[in-house]
Amino acid sequence: QLNILVDTGSSNFAVAGVPDPDVTSYFNTDLSNTYKPQGIDVTVKYSQGSWTGVLGTDVITIPKGIDGSYTINIAVILESENFFLPGVKWQGILGLAYNALAKPSSSVETFFDSLVRQAKIPNVFSLQMCGAGLPVSGSGTNGGSLVLGGIEPSLYKGDIWYTPIKEQWYYQVEILKLEVGGQNLELDCREYNADKAIVDSGTTLLRLPQKVFIALVQAIARTSLIQEFSSGFWTGSQLACWDKTEKPWSLFPKLSIYLRDENSSRSFRISILPQLYIQPILGIGENLQCYRFGISSSSNALVIGATVMEGFYVIFDRAQRRVGFAVSPCAEVDGSPVSEIEGPFTTADVASNCVSSVSFQELWIASYALMSLCGVILLVLIIRPLISSRCQHPYSDNDVVNDESSLVRHRWK
Repeated sequence: QLNILVDTGSSNFAVAGVPDPDVTSYFNTDLSNTYKPQGIDVTVKYSQGSWTGVLGTDVITIPKGIDGSYTINIAVILESENFFLPGVKWQGILGLAYNALAKPSSSVETFFDSLVRQAKIPNVFSLQMCGAGLPVSGSGTNGGSLVLGGIEPSLYKGDIWYTPIKEQWYYQVEILKLEVGGQNLELDCREYNADKAIVDSGTTLLRLPQKVFIALVQAIARTSLIQEFSSGFWTGSQLACWDKTEKPWSLFPKLSIYLRDENSSRSFRISILPQLYIQPILGIGENLQCYRFGISSSSNALVIGATVMEGFYVIFDRAQRRVGFAVSPCAEVDGSPVSEIEGPFTTADVASNCVSSVSFQELWIASYALMSLCGVILLVLIIRPLISSRCQHPYSDNDVVNDESSLVRHRWK
């Protein structure tokens, strides 16, 4: 039995295949009657951590709801760096993003694509992550649900609000604006989508582009009831501590993210209360309870990670190319909800398109054109060392597939 990290920010299914100091169990393929090696090496790099292994196939069954056995691609991890970390409670990763991110190429059919094709289930999965207000302990027992092939009504309350998937690689969405305590950050909406904005269960925090992060921290500092606060708390290098009898959440404002509705002239907002982004840490002192800031800056994307996703039941409706959000019943602290969804709102005050007009597919076309040009130059000049650095794909073949899958070790499994 292996615990698997459910990651909507990558596309390979991989499990530990050899002993590792930070892994409690692993898949010994020599003892398997159904595993078939393909002899293809594969490496997946995350912005924090990486692993190298070999591709094979194996037969899986789903314990609940889907009858039958199905053959899927599986990578056996033979070496890793900063991927399996001390205290993690998982021994593998299930990438549920699109095949465009699969390694070593997009021709490797993903786990979920294989299931949809063979089991004939709807091309939809949904995820409920629970852990609101619980200590960051590393125990991995906060619970949650992954539903393959549909939506489970008992896992959400109220209506489901959908936003279009802008590009099918990550689950890229369009963010229109952010509010702190009901006040708009007043940034150009393209700042929120700089590079990309994605929904990624494999990222621990809410991650924001640098300019957005600075504006948000300034707004929280202005709005909070704490006038002097260490800068180290906002950057993640320091914890903030209060007496255990105190709950600091009343000192901080609500955060809201506006997403474009399927009707492009409308939007809706998902809001998280401080109980989701001011996160308690387990085991610091006898009389003190310490907290970390569940938001960080990012160099390459806005990432809606576990900090936000723990407030919602999230539906990845690949069939209709949309991501849905509904309030999760497990997003409660002391009996009170810590997440909200409201709408619709008009989009008259934002640009008609907040995402770069150059699409993922157009970048691929441009890259092939660039490679052709480089090939001509190579033939004429025969100076490959001088030009090879100029002939790279704009996304570097998506070498880094997501932000911090290797760090989701505190909140859930």
